[in-house]
Amino acid sequence: MTSIQEDVHYDGGPAKGDLIFNLLLGVTLIGLPFAIGAIVRAVWLRFRITSRRISVTGGWMGKEKTQVVYSQIKEVRTVSRGFGAWGDMVLVLNDGARLEMRSVPSFRETEAFILERMAARSSAPADKAVEGFAT
Repeated sequence: MTSIQEDVHYDGGPAKGDLIFNLLLGVTLIGLPFAIGAIVRAVWLRFRITSRRISVTGGWMGKEKTQVVYSQIKEVRTVSRGFGAWGDMVLVLNDGARLEMRSVPSFRETEAFILERMAARSSAPADKAVEGFAT
């Protein structure tokens, strides 16, 4: 059985700055829920972004896993957080579903990586279809 090569762009948890910032806000009563949310994300949320797919592991005790291949993604929406050091990302899929990714480190580079892979995946089948049609 042949193994398919996957180059890993990012494998890890949410941005550490998100945790630090929310812990600082947690000293106030209003910031306490945000601090708890940041702690839960830091403990159980993991991203794995490769040349073939995006995997997000999260949920209660990290038991939920979602995988998306680039051909399923229709649109990428981002919001900058932490003065641009990290950000939130929403992947809108072809069927209308959304995958939210909170506190993605280096999200601008990650967004560029995802958009590049989406363009490569969407153009590859069209090129093959044209080549197959010509022969």
